[in-house]
Amino acid sequence: MDYRSLGRTGVKVSPLCLGCMMFGWKSDEASSMDVVDRAIDAGINFLDTANVYSRGVSEEHVGKALARNGKRAKIVLATKVHGKMDDSDPNALGNSRRHIIEQCEASLRRLQTDWIDLYQIHRPSPDVPIDETLRALDDLVRAGKVRYLGTSTFAAWQLADSIHVARELGLNRFVCEQPPYHLLDRRIERELVPMAQNFGVGIIPWAPLASGFLTGKYKKDQPTPADARLKNDGTGRSPFLFSDASFAVLAALETLAGAKKCTVLQVALAWCMHQPGITAPIIGPKNVEQLNDNLGALNVAITDDDRKKLDEVSKPGRAIVPYYEADFGAYRQR
Repeated sequence: MDYRSLGRTGVKVSPLCLGCMMFGWKSDEASSMDVVDRAIDAGINFLDTANVYSRGVSEEHVGKALARNGKRAKIVLATKVHGKMDDSDPNALGNSRRHIIEQCEASLRRLQTDWIDLYQIHRPSPDVPIDETLRALDDLVRAGKVRYLGTSTFAAWQLADSIHVARELGLNRFVCEQPPYHLLDRRIERELVPMAQNFGVGIIPWAPLASGFLTGKYKKDQPTPADARLKNDGTGRSPFLFSDASFAVLAALETLAGAKKCTVLQVALAWCMHQPGITAPIIGPKNVEQLNDNLGALNVAITDDDRKKLDEVSKPGRAIVPYYEADFGAYRQR
């Protein structure tokens, strides 16, 4: 396993991160625990979940799996805070001190652990000053409940601003960012990746397979599979997802997969894994079979010629599909 540094921390993580969003949603407790065990046996030491995934159930499944296999101490365990955890409580969401500290305690209980290796802000909160958020997170680090801090789906300028604020106030800073990134949406290459490289920020992309579109199971002008997460009737991530340009990317991946004698998924994931500035794409298998397919990407080499062929159908820095359209609103002044 080619372990990589998580940003500027010196902590070594596997080049694939096991995302646990399916746990409690598409995967029951037994399947979730089996996926965790198989991933660890394969050398994966980086797990990512969130409090909002099935409103805590994902964290519970992860906690039970690590308690059963006794491997917690060897795992870089990441979770997130921001999402709504109670429909009747207006304070049960966001990036306020109240919510962050309350949810950190709840996550620790569900994960059955004394510390969280990487605690991430799941989305920006335009209505909360960044220093409010950073001070709360810094207190958790100093208390030993959290070791490192990260973000998810922050704009490059928001993350850079937070680093400057942390430096100005003498607080622990964010060390990594989770953006959406795959062959259909390469916008982070414009500003986020150069910014991250400049500040020593790790990048752990979510949706490296575009929610399954880049697995090859979707066929042009054919009905979607019955169990598909995405639909080609306009209810998917974007009406551009099932466009001619998207299927041109799939065709290029299929050609490379045939030459390399691997799956389309493995080529798409290997491409993402070996892009400049990328630490570890987050995979989201719902069972061991899907996990094994994902793990196969670790053995797929991507050459400069492969990159050129994929660049022809997926232009660097551009988006065929505006996969995630964030509306961050006005960023409140500190």
